[in-house]
Amino acid sequence: MNYKKIDEKDINFLVSLCGDRVLTGQTMPETYSRDELSTTRSYPEVVVEVLTTEEIATIMKYAYDNNIPVTPRGQGTGLVGGSIALHGGIMLSTIRMNKILELDEENLTITVEPGVLLMELSAYVEKQDFFYPPDPGEKSATIGGNISTNAGGMRAVKYGVTRDYVRGLEVVLPHGEIIQVGGKNVKNSSGYSLKDLIVGSEGTLGFVTKAILRLLPLPKKVLSLLVPFPNLDQAIETVPKIIKSKNIPTAIEFMEREVILAAEEFLGKKFPDTSANAYLLLTFDGNSSEELEKAYESVAHICLEAGAHDVFISNTPERQQAIWSARGAFLEAIKASTTEIDECDVVVPRNKVAEFVKFARDLQAKLNIRIQSFGHAGDGNLHIYVLRDDLSQEIWENKREEAMQIMYDKATTLGGQVSGEHGIGHAKQPYLACSLGIEHIDLLRNIKQAFDPKNLLNPGKVC
Repeated sequence: MNYKKIDEKDINFLVSLCGDRVLTGQTMPETYSRDELSTTRSYPEVVVEVLTTEEIATIMKYAYDNNIPVTPRGQGTGLVGGSIALHGGIMLSTIRMNKILELDEENLTITVEPGVLLMELSAYVEKQDFFYPPDPGEKSATIGGNISTNAGGMRAVKYGVTRDYVRGLEVVLPHGEIIQVGGKNVKNSSGYSLKDLIVGSEGTLGFVTKAILRLLPLPKKVLSLLVPFPNLDQAIETVPKIIKSKNIPTAIEFMEREVILAAEEFLGKKFPDTSANAYLLLTFDGNSSEELEKAYESVAHICLEAGAHDVFISNTPERQQAIWSARGAFLEAIKASTTEIDECDVVVPRNKVAEFVKFARDLQAKLNIRIQSFGHAGDGNLHIYVLRDDLSQEIWENKREEAMQIMYDKATTLGGQVSGEHGIGHAKQPYLACSLGIEHIDLLRNIKQAFDPKNLLNPGKVC
């Protein structure tokens, strides 16, 4: 695709519209060239920190008329190169579109701009005794970014993912038209669900400028269980038994001692227990102590029967914070322990989690490369990290690519998919093509063509 290069006329147009919120050259922060993990580096030709839907629509129409690519950008916390401007052009940053616009207590919804941070949204609604269940590990991500990747997080096992909580969206299409999809209605069977198509599309179909999100009443009681096991196999194999018991926890995470020790060192704080080789971390919520006790006692009994060393109850905010802060630091701790990493954000059926984790651990020895993992055992979304350490660039690239392809092939044979919550972006495109097949990819490309016939909005991503 031949895109127009930005020239002085284009810059003048953007400055006339947005003033000093237009960044070029030395005024453009280095962070706009990358995301949190991808090794790809590519600067846009100009960044505009937009304020309104109307600004975005005007810029999108100008870009469409002049054949200029546009890249949507939130906080840049993605891990697959989804917010990198591969073809230069204009990057539209939503960091200033960070207003909470309306809390509708009658309809149990909240309307926000895309630049609102997840942690800000959660804190705001909880002060009003409401609850926004999606809980991705990166709390500094924007809601717009969560929507673009259909982020899941630790509470997905009980409450579902971002798509389940998006009621309506305001979207700017690639040619500048503003549309509303969905709304505050609880039910809707009026044609194709464009809202659900936009969620998870990684900014390739339309630019989300407002979101109406579904809320729940805030659970009154929350507690966590930390369950040490002799080994990871026993820990993982216990998860289907917990699910089958119908005492569904809010979250079920698995972790190994090596990752916990890395998090301790990274945070400078002690984890409550590091005596075991593997752990399950479970959270329960409800509206009464009796409700929680019944659920966690049943699950504790299952774990002990499955060979757990013990069951530690964390029923105070301080204890829970100590555990979950370590869990939230796992990715940063792994990054700090090596020179470079890549992630396999694979998702498999819950009853295949143990098989996949064992497969990944055996692959470590087979390829002679360090592989670490943790993840959401309750919903089958695993985070498997391949670590470079002191490998040369050539050996690292070859081993990384081989490890990734082998793991994604294994996921496919188990009925899994390439990404559970981080998306495809630029980095995972080859694996998606292998996983889905040409007919499926052609359908995705036809959808992209229908929305964006000039391929201007976040080009080079997903398919």
